[in-house]
Amino acid sequence: MNKTVIAVLALGAVAFAGPASAEKLKATLDGKSEVPATTTSGTGTADLDYDAASKKLSWKVTYSGLSGPATAAHFHGPAETGKNAGVAVAIPNATKSPVEGSATLTDAQAADLLAGKYYVNIHTAANPGGEIRGQVTK
Repeated sequence: MNKTVIAVLALGAVAFAGPASAEKLKATLDGKSEVPATTTSGTGTADLDYDAASKKLSWKVTYSGLSGPATAAHFHGPAETGKNAGVAVAIPNATKSPVEGSATLTDAQAADLLAGKYYVNIHTAANPGGEIRGQVTK
C-alpha cells in the first residue's frame, strides 16, 4: 500500500513539474499570407512549443493540398505580417507531412519568436519563394 501512495505522489510530481516557462504558439498557413500571395489550395498548421529555460523550440507542421511535393520549409524572420525575411531556423525533412522537429534558439531568435516576428514558410518547385505561409502567434 505504501508503494502505491509513493507511486501516485511521484506521478503527481511529474505532472506538475513541467516547465513553467513553456509557451504554446501556432501558425495557420495559406497562400494568401505569402508575399506576394500565391494561388494555391494548399493549407497547413504549425503547432509550436517554446521552453524559455532550455531555449528549445519544438514543432509539428502539417500541410496538404500543395501544387507538388514540398521542397523545403523554414522559420523566417524577423518580419511582421506582410513583410519577407531570411531563413532563421530550418525545418529539416519537410518533404512529407507532418514534420516534427526542434532547435535551440539564440536569445535574439527567442525574442523575435515571442514578439510574433517569425513565420513558417513551405516551399515547392512551383513556388520556390514559398507556397504557403503563416505568422507565428501565441
